[in-house]
Amino acid sequence: MTTLEKEQGQQATERLSWSVLKDAIAGSNVDITGGSLRRAILLLAIPMMLELALESVFSVADLFWVSRIGSDAVASVGLTESLLTLVFAVSSGLGVAATALVARRMGEGNKEKAATDAVQAILVALCISVLLDVPLFVLAPKLLALMGATPHLVQVGQTYARITLGTSGVILLLGLNNAIFRGAGDAAIAMRVLFVANGINLVLDPLFIYGVGPFPKLGVAGPAVATLIGRGSVVLYQVYLMLRGSGRFQIRMHQLKLDAHECWAYLRVSSGGMLQFFLEQGSWLALVRIVSLFGASALAGYTIGFRVIGLILLPSIGLSNAAGTLVGQNIGAGQQDRARSSVWQTGWLNLAFLGTISAVFILLAKQIVLLFSDGQPLNPVAVECLRFFCVGNFMFAFAAVFLQAFNGVGDTRTPSYINLVAFWVIEIPLAYWLSRSTGLKVEGIFIAVLIGHAVSVLASGFIFARGGWMKKQLEA
Repeated sequence: MTTLEKEQGQQATERLSWSVLKDAIAGSNVDITGGSLRRAILLLAIPMMLELALESVFSVADLFWVSRIGSDAVASVGLTESLLTLVFAVSSGLGVAATALVARRMGEGNKEKAATDAVQAILVALCISVLLDVPLFVLAPKLLALMGATPHLVQVGQTYARITLGTSGVILLLGLNNAIFRGAGDAAIAMRVLFVANGINLVLDPLFIYGVGPFPKLGVAGPAVATLIGRGSVVLYQVYLMLRGSGRFQIRMHQLKLDAHECWAYLRVSSGGMLQFFLEQGSWLALVRIVSLFGASALAGYTIGFRVIGLILLPSIGLSNAAGTLVGQNIGAGQQDRARSSVWQTGWLNLAFLGTISAVFILLAKQIVLLFSDGQPLNPVAVECLRFFCVGNFMFAFAAVFLQAFNGVGDTRTPSYINLVAFWVIEIPLAYWLSRSTGLKVEGIFIAVLIGHAVSVLASGFIFARGGWMKKQLEA
């Protein structure tokens, strides 16, 4: 090959890369059940990664400002965020089912049914929101105490907890609506609405914390109010987009009615998804409870490490979500081989992304943690937490993709069984024993997390390679 030919080839690749990036961010109506599989993956994965990267900004921005108040504030917020993982579990379960159903209908070419399924999912989420918000608002201080907070920590963080937990319905609807957009292939819209929400949150955080200008000085509760305003505004915008028509599908006025049969069908699928994420997120909640046995400093260090890891973990989950949409739509279109290939290609891409950044975070762990120290001594637990979790990311990369592949065809039971064994049969008991009985202390908890990740990737990879999960769904 001549030098000129090499230069022409390089220019063509650069044009293709720029074209994919531009289409992924702007949104594209390309059919992901045909054509270049790599392009289809990138068109979905790029906005999904950016979407959840923006979601992580909520937590990190709040942590950045709260860390200026003190370690007690960080610890109390960390406990609330840990309780919030159960809300995210419900949101994720609802979202997995909605993505699977909408993606399948879109793959079949039935946009009318996709919109109907979306409406039923939203109505179910509204009902669940009502059941969650009031009791969580009332019980927030008691839940903090149950998680190991001292009376002082409860006093510091109860307002933040009441606002955050008592408006969980907003989180459910935001996550569900974005899952519907992803299932329809409108991943770029899901990304853009979170960009708006984050912009609002980033501006309002310091204004509410410090009482700048006409804004009240709310201290620790400030980020909760700022986040609520950002998320709530975006939920209204999401509904507007669905009614107006997002480009791939549109909800029409005659579809805005409850269908008991469709709601029940949706609940059957989403219940498995909720159980799956309850097991996963609940394991993190149990880990926080074990960490709290070692004091506020250890809890603050864990909170910093866990929040920082979210900067790369959430985009990785976004990338794995692309596998769910690809599998769902391609199964609906009868493209089984393409569905299987999309999982392997997405997995390798996820490993490359997550592995590269995790390696950098391992090397620069101390410097990264210092950004959240505000002149205080370096928290060794935060550094240790960040490094151990980054090592676990090398296993998480493929496990997350395999589990989303199962979810993509509506098989929410298999991930639930895997999470039950990996996290509750092995990880949690091992974390307690290693930290309390071997002298490893907090380090024992982190070692148990690595073992849990190893079990998860081995089990999910084995089941995926056998292929039985796909055959059962196809026969159904």
